[in-house]
Amino acid sequence: MPGPPPCHLHSASGLRFRSQTLRSRSTREPRAVAHLKPIRLAALKLSAASIPFLLSDTITGSRDYSGGCWSENILDYFLRNHQIETEDGAEITWYHGANHRAQMEEALRSAAHMVEADVLLPSAGAEHSQPVMAHPPDTHSDNTLQAWLAALVPSNKGIKLDFKSLAAVEPAMVLLDAVRGRLRRPVWINADVLPGPSGSSNVVDAKPFIDTVTSFFPAVTLSLGWTTGWHPEKASEGYSWAMVREMESICGGLSQPVTFPVRAAFVRQSCPQLLWLLKRSDRYSLTIWTGKDDNYSTEDLLYIRDYFDKKQVFYDILEPQNREFKQAIGITVNL
Repeated sequence: MPGPPPCHLHSASGLRFRSQTLRSRSTREPRAVAHLKPIRLAALKLSAASIPFLLSDTITGSRDYSGGCWSENILDYFLRNHQIETEDGAEITWYHGANHRAQMEEALRSAAHMVEADVLLPSAGAEHSQPVMAHPPDTHSDNTLQAWLAALVPSNKGIKLDFKSLAAVEPAMVLLDAVRGRLRRPVWINADVLPGPSGSSNVVDAKPFIDTVTSFFPAVTLSLGWTTGWHPEKASEGYSWAMVREMESICGGLSQPVTFPVRAAFVRQSCPQLLWLLKRSDRYSLTIWTGKDDNYSTEDLLYIRDYFDKKQVFYDILEPQNREFKQAIGITVNL
């Protein structure tokens, strides 16, 4: 049987690299095994059995083929592969929090187009530990990022990796770099880089996060958000003008696609601010997400859908609201 259509490759010549080091990385031949930075591989404490998995793309020289997919609009990708029917962000389905092995396996069996999971190091200061899949307050998992990627690579699903700290980013990028030639599907890299409505969690410092990610993947889609908190007894004004302007100051100089994850409970009251942000660039989009205890309605989601361009908004929302919303707009939900 014929394979999926090849990715649309984009020239790297238009990208604004941050340093001569990045420019040389983007133009040189695929690295031989000896050129991999020893400190990065050593820091992961990898078993001998894992080395073929890590180095196969580097040896074969296939690592350069993924760039187009990783920066391609996911609507274009899934339309081209006949996995959705229209250019509508609501058609993209998500599996959120596929961290532990059981969740990962369920995600692989599901009809989801995109699989989201969280990456961290097992404990604070564990500089030489291998990244694992867990969401704070959990700091341990039965699943490593290496195993997670090995399971996802043969699938047809895009991935979104969410980072809660800077420490896990570089070792995770090393592992991702090793499989990029076989992961010719959408890849999003996420972190909350600014404080948002009622946000109390620590942010990931934007500049070193973006610099680290783009030193490996100059064109990968970035998902840059705000920390938030949900207090039902406390009214929130949502995302303020100061918040969206600061985000634009971070993203305005970038050249790759950027999606902004925004919490559904705060979006309706923030529509003018978020629309202003979207209009700053055609590279921008929103990803609506929800907390399990958040108070919002299907009517709120329908209001959001009518307010923004349908091509610029994705919906990573929980059940039963996801099914109710999709039914209200005439989209069949396949779990």
